[in-house]
Amino acid sequence: MGKIKVACIFGGCSSEYNVSLISSTSVLQNIDRTKYDVIMIGITKEGEFYLYNGPISKIENDEWKNESIYKITFSLDRTNHKIINLDTKEEIDIDIAFPILHGKNGEDGRLQGFFELINLPYVGSDMISSALSMNKFLSHELVKNNGIKVPKSYLYNQYSTYEKIREDVLEFGFPIFVKPLRAGSSFGITKVNKLEELKGAILKAFSYDNQIVVEEAIEGFEVGCAVMGNHDLIIGEVDEIELQTEFFDYEEKYTSKTSKIHLPARLDEEKRKQIKETASSIYQILGCRGLARIDMFYTKEGNIVFNEVNTIPGFTSHSRFPLMLLEIGYRFSEVIDKLIELGLEK
Repeated sequence: MGKIKVACIFGGCSSEYNVSLISSTSVLQNIDRTKYDVIMIGITKEGEFYLYNGPISKIENDEWKNESIYKITFSLDRTNHKIINLDTKEEIDIDIAFPILHGKNGEDGRLQGFFELINLPYVGSDMISSALSMNKFLSHELVKNNGIKVPKSYLYNQYSTYEKIREDVLEFGFPIFVKPLRAGSSFGITKVNKLEELKGAILKAFSYDNQIVVEEAIEGFEVGCAVMGNHDLIIGEVDEIELQTEFFDYEEKYTSKTSKIHLPARLDEEKRKQIKETASSIYQILGCRGLARIDMFYTKEGNIVFNEVNTIPGFTSHSRFPLMLLEIGYRFSEVIDKLIELGLEK
């Protein structure tokens, strides 16, 4: 048997383009080259696909487009998985796609649907699960209907009036969160503490999506749990986010200037077990496969409240998902191996 040919895909037509560059650099630096032939595919912010043959070090700082790139497309032959170099007409065999993409057009089911259409194995959740998990309102409704607590929320579109949103918000009371329906890395999210801040928060959220969610604030702290698997699930250790700011926004997620992550969470073993069981249930309710990080709140009353699912979580060696698995003995390179194995298994 030869090496498995893995197409690692980075970038993307998304507000999380730069996050993807960081994650993919880490994966490419840690993937076992004795097991895998790696084909690097970059997607520009405009959505163009390129074969990249330059150094990995040029990816993180978005310098890869200045190197050896060739425009590509995927073969539509469902029995013969290839990418086609449109400049040279060369055909390159691939066995599996490894999308290291975050947010819109990468994590939301669109790319997964394309892979399913051409019958190409890939790492991660399928189209429906990816789309559901990205949708903050529908994922909450589905999880709530299966007996797990979620924040109270309302869904609005571009035809909703400010007066209607204001009326609903006043029923909630403050603080509340205003969020784009489908966005990651906390882009477009505002914690609103008084009515005067509401209109600006709505406009900000609508700049990222044509639907928004207004959600009650949960009094408690955020915990997370890494889950890996298709059927037999591997559950990572629970972590806890200690905040000094209003919420875990983009800056805190990627700089940790004032926040601190405790691993394991500062909870006893029985409470961490309950969180792991809840994470496993949410993963299965939403039909996740391969991997996900399940984010929840833990309240002072001891309630576990679902927040969101990241089907392609941050993926550097110091990101929360790999660290939660490292805590139970899985090295970063072993996580990559397992995810490729799970993608081929599907």
